[in-house]
Amino acid sequence: MASLLYQQIEMLSREKHIEPEVVVSAIEDAMVVAARKYYKSEEDLRGKFNQETGQVDVFAVMTVVEEVTDPKKEVSLADAKKKNPAAEIGTEIITTKPTDVLGRIAAQTAKQVILQKVREAERDTIFNEYHNRVGELVTVIVKRAEGPDLIVDMGRTEARLPKREQSRLETYNIGERLRVVIKMVDRAAKGPQVIVSRADASLVQRLFEMEVPEIYDGTVQIRHAAREAGERTKVAVASRDKDVDPVGACVGMKGMRVQSIIRELRGEKIDIIPFSEETVAFAQKALSPAKVTRVQITDPENHKLEVIVEDSQLSLAIGKKGQNVRLASKLIGWDIDIKSEEEKRREIEEQMTALTAPTTPLTALAGVGAKTIEKMEAAGITNVEQLAGMTPEQLMEIPGIGEKMVDKIYQAVNRFYEGGAEGAAAATAEGGESAAEGAETAEAQPAEASAESEAAGGEAPASQEAAAEAAPHDSGETNEKAEEANS
Repeated sequence: MASLLYQQIEMLSREKHIEPEVVVSAIEDAMVVAARKYYKSEEDLRGKFNQETGQVDVFAVMTVVEEVTDPKKEVSLADAKKKNPAAEIGTEIITTKPTDVLGRIAAQTAKQVILQKVREAERDTIFNEYHNRVGELVTVIVKRAEGPDLIVDMGRTEARLPKREQSRLETYNIGERLRVVIKMVDRAAKGPQVIVSRADASLVQRLFEMEVPEIYDGTVQIRHAAREAGERTKVAVASRDKDVDPVGACVGMKGMRVQSIIRELRGEKIDIIPFSEETVAFAQKALSPAKVTRVQITDPENHKLEVIVEDSQLSLAIGKKGQNVRLASKLIGWDIDIKSEEEKRREIEEQMTALTAPTTPLTALAGVGAKTIEKMEAAGITNVEQLAGMTPEQLMEIPGIGEKMVDKIYQAVNRFYEGGAEGAAAATAEGGESAAEGAETAEAQPAEASAESEAAGGEAPASQEAAAEAAPHDSGETNEKAEEANS
């Protein structure tokens, strides 16, 4: 007959939904820990639970070897034969350790170990049961609040309903029954491991499966769903049977099916949209109840769409605080840019004006050298109007243009717009005359230098070489000055 202790173990196992062997193993490990702490020994200790007597025996186990290297865990063959004449190399010699002397402290240690082992076994059981049920619809009862989170009773265990998984417009009372979906199972959580949700889009899908038989048997499929909990949900449905209308099946007779789901979600609006494989057609339906004039794919690689609607439909298409277009974008998986017909018309007019507007070449700028103009043209700046719209930081990003050159360019642009094109042309002519005079002066100087060198008896070349060696070789300012001289 099983002992009273073993009967208690079985009761605990049924209550915690764990196997009795797990509790027995925890008791044996606890007695070993208590005995090791009492005897302060590093021997190989093992525990054995007797179901009939309820006694837990502790043994010290030593292995028989030819040469002893660890006296605490090994014993020689000669010493082993003194205790057991049948001992051989590799066998184990077992010595019983008294447990009636362990005392109160050892018992308290054993209790803590047992509780810890049972708790770990219970958490492992919960994880193994629920981690395969993620996304399943379950009914729970609100048990208590822990800060902004709620602890709910699932029957077998407790679950957590975090604040972020609660609907924004819902309030919950203790003892209230809720339908939730299992969001995840966190094995490392300190409190309840199971996380449930009232805000996930899968809750709406599970509710449709319960209310619509065509979805449950697979005739109608929910292809996508996008939700902002407490406010609006968009569901895209498709039918595998051409004779079954997917939207009508979900709405039901006089809207009974969808109204039942809306009541469960406490008034949340639900848009049921027919799914389409064509992105353009799907986008037109996704923006309902707004009527879309046309849809154009602007960037297929980055999934971007441009949607044009009538002026009166723009606010409806965007929705309250952009909710309608945001949900539609989530539903189809594309970024949507909504414009009214008037906005699109103005945009086209501006583009046409920009294409037909006259442009002024960079060469019309007085005081800007040809090399600088080449650098700007290499960076894609081809006219004065484009240059005027750039910031100093953008200009300094062009290779070879420094801060001083940027100031010079802006001065030239300001002179161009202040004096007009005629003033710029006149300044250009003046600049050309100055450059010509500079060139004449430069030509005259070498001749004078050569004459002086002849008079000095050939000493000038040597002094020129010395000056060349003494001159600095690198300078960004020198390049800028040279460009100024060229201009």
